[in-house]
Amino acid sequence: MTQAQEHKMLAAELIGESPALQSVVRSARLVAATDATVLILGESGTGKELMARLVHRESRRAGAPWVTLNCAAIPVDLVESELFGHRRGAFTGAQADKRGRVQQAHGGTLFLDEVAELPLAAQGKLLRFLENGECQALGADRAERVDVRILAATHQDLRARVEAGTFRADLFYRLHVIPLELPPLRERDGDVPLLVKRFCRELAGRHGVEAPTFTPALLRRLAAYPWPGNVRELRNLVERCVVLLHGQTLTPESLPEGWLAPLATPATGGGWQLPSCGLSLEALEIELIRQALAQTGGNRTRAADLLGLTRDTLLYRMKKHTIA
Repeated sequence: MTQAQEHKMLAAELIGESPALQSVVRSARLVAATDATVLILGESGTGKELMARLVHRESRRAGAPWVTLNCAAIPVDLVESELFGHRRGAFTGAQADKRGRVQQAHGGTLFLDEVAELPLAAQGKLLRFLENGECQALGADRAERVDVRILAATHQDLRARVEAGTFRADLFYRLHVIPLELPPLRERDGDVPLLVKRFCRELAGRHGVEAPTFTPALLRRLAAYPWPGNVRELRNLVERCVVLLHGQTLTPESLPEGWLAPLATPATGGGWQLPSCGLSLEALEIELIRQALAQTGGNRTRAADLLGLTRDTLLYRMKKHTIA
């Protein structure tokens, strides 16, 4: 991605007038001027990597390397090598020296996405690096000093992970120097129409088609939708409209079945309508959890995303309600 493309992406997906978003963007710009470690929190699809790129872009390291590592995508036995590199012959298959992501980011920024997924052994080595700035490649006879700023992100509840014993408490506090929590889209009042307009213009240009027109009724429908996938889900929906319904004037009825999950009939004042006979919140929660698990084929991480929960919170509630 070129710098111009990066700036365009940041402008598109971090725009918004809601106080919830503006507050965290202001904090990000303040912390960007320092070298403090930053932990970016938020549900899936809220733009955590974009926020990390914003911090890097506005820091003194902007012209230096920007390196990323998705901790959830690396096999457990390769995590240490990916982070700190290895020397030839360090293990079976190590046929040449390899620089780790830490060394590649020297002078710049290393972004650790899904940091909650790091295995415990790698967590200990990362903690030592954060404490003394030194790292040692597998098979190397000595450590080397590296100048790297660490930004980390997760959609998991790290405190719950610490309590469960799957995340080191000392590493949590070392990463939790400056927390930046991105609000879910459902809490960003008024931002959905702004994002729709921006995505429409950008994606129509990319695909070389005429942008569709979203009627006020459709925009109200989209603003009322809870967006379990957050900004990523909204962008995907707009792109679907641009590609398949370009040039059309779109109403709520224009969207094919399945493009948005059905919404409950709103009350006169907006929002959800409580049945006159009342309901059981506990029974409703159990039913929603079961439906989310059924829709995702039992995938608990995806089910948690649908419900706007962290995976650990979902597991707690499943245990609480004895849901298999």
